[in-house]
Amino acid sequence: MQKHKIEIYTDGSCIGNPGPGGWGVIILTEDREVKIKGGEIDTTNNRMEMTAIINALRWLRDEAKIDETNMKDFSIKLHSDSNLLIQTLLKGWKKKANKDLWEQLDSLHKGINVEWIWVKAHATNKYNNLVDELALSEAMKQKNFI
Repeated sequence: MQKHKIEIYTDGSCIGNPGPGGWGVIILTEDREVKIKGGEIDTTNNRMEMTAIINALRWLRDEAKIDETNMKDFSIKLHSDSNLLIQTLLKGWKKKANKDLWEQLDSLHKGINVEWIWVKAHATNKYNNLVDELALSEAMKQKNFI
C-alpha cells in the first residue's frame, strides 16, 4: 500500500525577544498546499516556533483526520529551523521552559508518527524561506497593534 506523503514546514519569529511575534506553517500534501499563520503581541521566539508546530499537528488531527487508527497510511515529515525543538523531540532533551506549550505539543503528537527534520534557517530551502516570511509578516502585524 502506498503511503500518503505530507511535508510540513514551520517557523516562528519575534521582533525583540520578548516582543511581538508570529508563526507560519506550510503543509504540502499530494494535492494541495496549505498555509496557516498567526501571532501574539507579547511572546518569545521559542514560543512562536512551538506554536507553529502545535498548529501543524492540530491541522493533521482536525483537517487531515490523522490519528492512531490511520497513522500507518501516512508518511509525515516536519521541517523546522529550531535546532532546540528538533533535538528535544529527537533526543528527549529536558523541557525546561514553555511547559504549557510542551504539554499541548506532546498531546497532539501522541499516536502520530512524525519524522522531525532540522533545516538551516535563511538558506536555500524554498519552503523554509516562505514560512519565515509568513512568520515575520505576522510578527509585523502584531507590532502594528502596539
